[in-house]
Amino acid sequence: MKKGLDNPILKDIENRQDIQHLVDSFYLQAMSDKRIGHFFTEVVHLDMKKHMPVMYDFWETTLFGKMKYKGNPMLKHIHMDEISPMEAQHFDQWLALWTATIQNNFRGPRADRAIKKANQIAALMQYKIKQHRDWFRDS
Repeated sequence: MKKGLDNPILKDIENRQDIQHLVDSFYLQAMSDKRIGHFFTEVVHLDMKKHMPVMYDFWETTLFGKMKYKGNPMLKHIHMDEISPMEAQHFDQWLALWTATIQNNFRGPRADRAIKKANQIAALMQYKIKQHRDWFRDS
């Protein structure tokens, strides 16, 4: 099946296998991206064999309500920001890649929700990171 924005046959995100495809496709792009790739390869040196199942669990919890993810992504991203500042342009690129990956592979309410949730997550992370920076600057 041909995939892409011009393909009306694309299906919605239906199961963990779809999430794995989505997350794997996204990370393939993100890790080599000029604007955000260094966060994945230099700032935190991700062990992908450990990290990817965590991301699958996160999105399965987020999109299907299956309580598989246990963790605090906010603290991890705040720590990452302390090493290498995460700016609006980085979040914008993350969202652009995430949205394009979804739109090139899926169509439907859950795909739309994955885009909406990512936007909410990015906005909240930017807010919390700014709060953290302000708190340390003011103390």
